[in-house]
Amino acid sequence: MKVLPLAGAALAALLVLSPAAQAHKRWLLPSHTVVSDTQWITVDTSASNDIFYVDMPFPLDGLSVTGPDGKPAEVDNRLEGHRRSVFDVNLAQQGSYRITLIRPLYVSLYQLDGERQHRRGGSPQELREELPEGAEDVRISEVIGRLETFATVGAPNTKALAPSGKGLELDALTHPNDLYDSEAARFRFLVDGEPVSGLEVEVMPAGTRYRDSQEAWTVTTDDDGEVTLEWPHAGRYYLEANHGDDRVENDQADSRRLQYMATFEVLPL
Repeated sequence: MKVLPLAGAALAALLVLSPAAQAHKRWLLPSHTVVSDTQWITVDTSASNDIFYVDMPFPLDGLSVTGPDGKPAEVDNRLEGHRRSVFDVNLAQQGSYRITLIRPLYVSLYQLDGERQHRRGGSPQELREELPEGAEDVRISEVIGRLETFATVGAPNTKALAPSGKGLELDALTHPNDLYDSEAARFRFLVDGEPVSGLEVEVMPAGTRYRDSQEAWTVTTDDDGEVTLEWPHAGRYYLEANHGDDRVENDQADSRRLQYMATFEVLPL
């Protein structure tokens, strides 16, 4: 697998959002992650500098929820507001749910009058047609962002957690709703169903608004695509990983950028 330079992957990551949101992180935040009885939960999604504090709404096209039986679960009350998007999920069965929001797009990078510029669009063809006269050194990136979080009613199961084999994904060796402070969790990261080594994974605890530092740390996947995470305390955590390669779905794109962003709740022992 050809891996592109990290700087290029980071640049494409910034271009997923508007220029005003370049420093923002995108996240899903469920009202509940572990419950004993079937019920509805609410999930917020936004892009913000301070994780889990709403700032900019995120489109809900590309939302899917997989239930404990591996089938789509019921979603209601979708709303894209001024500061956040929100939806409700019906946890109607015992077991675990995977809540996923996938946002694909294309980004053109080009030189114009001595300056590096970019545009976003729905296809490479559209972007090439919209290139300004005189654009040089044109490159089209296919950017696919995957946001995820998880919820469980009663005893957890793993049917909803099965990887799709497409893009950058989490293969949860430790169940994502069975996380406890002072206990290690083991995760595997896959690209198109294959373990990816050397992937940098950033983890950040909630509450950044009230700290002088983000208190984030980075781990790197081993030869089997695995990392071990040790949670310093109970609470919500944000996880992000980025990967670049040339496995484009559209042959008019030059490169592919994959992003994985997830929210976990770590419980006290």
